[in-house]
Formats: sequence, C-alpha cells, structure tokens
Amino acid sequence: MTDVCIVAKEGKRLPGDLYAYETAYRALSTYDATYPWENALAVETISLGTAVSLLNDLDWYLARVAADAFVRDPSVSETEWLSRPLARDLRDGDGDPEERVNRLKVYGVEDGRLVDPTMVLRGDAQEGTYERAEYDDAVVVRVTKDEFF
Repeated sequence: MTDVCIVAKEGKRLPGDLYAYETAYRALSTYDATYPWENALAVETISLGTAVSLLNDLDWYLARVAADAFVRDPSVSETEWLSRPLARDLRDGDGDPEERVNRLKVYGVEDGRLVDPTMVLRGDAQEGTYERAEYDDAVVVRVTKDEFF
C-alpha cells in the first residue's frame, strides 16, 4: 500500500478546509483518513500510480489549503517519503526507485506538527534517520534535483 500525506498551510485545518470543497470531499471519501501529525492528513492507496492520480485530482484544492503533499511507497522506501514530482517521475518511469536519492527535505516534528522544512544534501546516499536535535522527531522527504534549492 502507498500512503499519501497532505500538510496544511499555516492557518488552514485539515480535513475541514479541504473537505469544504465538495469535489475534494468526494475524491477523498473512499479513503480512511488518518492524522499522523496535527497539521497533516494521510490516506492509504493501492499503488504509486493511484497516489499520484489522487494528488493530481486534488491539485486545485491543494493549491489553496496545502503547504506540501508527499507519498510513501514501500517498494521505494519503508520510512522515507517522496515529493509529488519525484513520485510522478517514478510512476512515469523517468526515475529508478533503486537509486539512492541524496536531496532531501527534512521536516521537524514539534508538538505533533510538521514544522520547519529544511533542504539537506545527504552525503553518503544511505537511507536512515535524520537528526533534527531541536525537534522531537524528523520526517524525511526525497526531492528531485529541480526542487532542491
């Protein structure tokens, strides 16, 4: 199963602000939403392709209420997430899921919320945990070269 995570913009609340749009509500109604972090909504889909398609269907709404959206596919990594563009590239066959990705966006977790996304260049290309000492935990999202700034 492939997970999709949508992170709310500052001042927005999920699912309320997202579900206020009838089309978004209908698109998500077939999924059991969970809330892994206070400012994030997650759903489980059947595949990477389904996850990317769901995010594409929600694109107009995400532009209004979401700060970020990413995907975790167990065929790529059990612990690290993929940015939307990277997930789309893998779905389209434009990337190699076996290739270790060095460019990351690492979120801190503070008081149950995803905060302070920071771009990090991983030197050894080995998957693993990332320390953000100032936070309770960290969430790692692999990003494309174009996203890395």
